[in-house]
Amino acid sequence: MFDTFSEKTFLLKQLVKRDLTSKYKDSVLGIAWSFLNPLLIMLVFTAIFSMLFGRQIENYPVYFLSGRVLYDFFKSSTNGAMKSIKSNASLLKKIYIPKYMFTISKVCYEFINFLISFIILFGVMFVTGAQFHWTIVLAVIPMFFMVLLIFGLGLILSVCNTYFTDVEHLYGVFTLILMYASALFYPMEIVPVTVQKIFSLNPIYCAISSFRQCVVYGIIPDIYSLAYLAVFGITTLAIGIILFKMYDKKLALEL
Repeated sequence: MFDTFSEKTFLLKQLVKRDLTSKYKDSVLGIAWSFLNPLLIMLVFTAIFSMLFGRQIENYPVYFLSGRVLYDFFKSSTNGAMKSIKSNASLLKKIYIPKYMFTISKVCYEFINFLISFIILFGVMFVTGAQFHWTIVLAVIPMFFMVLLIFGLGLILSVCNTYFTDVEHLYGVFTLILMYASALFYPMEIVPVTVQKIFSLNPIYCAISSFRQCVVYGIIPDIYSLAYLAVFGITTLAIGIILFKMYDKKLALEL
């Protein structure tokens, strides 16, 4: 069951559809929350931090939101992927389904939410009078490598979380630290040079920085940051696939 490509594609569509419908099942506003959530967060953060960094950063709402949408995509995708196998334990015990499909479906579901947030970003750019540069099309490059990183890390976390529930709590702390190390709401120039060098090793910061260069500043992204992000993403994906294959058959025993 679910061995052919067409069957797996059908299963993936059904899993993503299930996540989309279940999230807004009892909500009055429904899918509109996907638009309102990033917008409301932007308004709150802009009101707070524009007083601190508004003079240093031109068009602060666009600067903040362009980083926030990528960070939220990373955090939500990896969190969902991490819990994907355990949350579907009852189903996996009844019928055979490739376990990695649940991990992939969570990333695909969050990618749809990310595209909705992207629409919000363009709307904010239009309202605030930001320029739309041709380099926006290049934004797909850091996004692509970030997706590879997310898939790889999602596979790793899904295996680790099946064996060790504490991973969920530790990962929550990790993503909080990662948020502050990604220059979401402040300019990188305000931190010491030594700290900047450390932050530059953060692949999420590299993705956000490259994305901002394409969308906000209208320049071609730094090749070294992209290369680092590419290597990090491909390596993480390779490790994730290898680890998942090693433990695939053993995971059912832990559910």
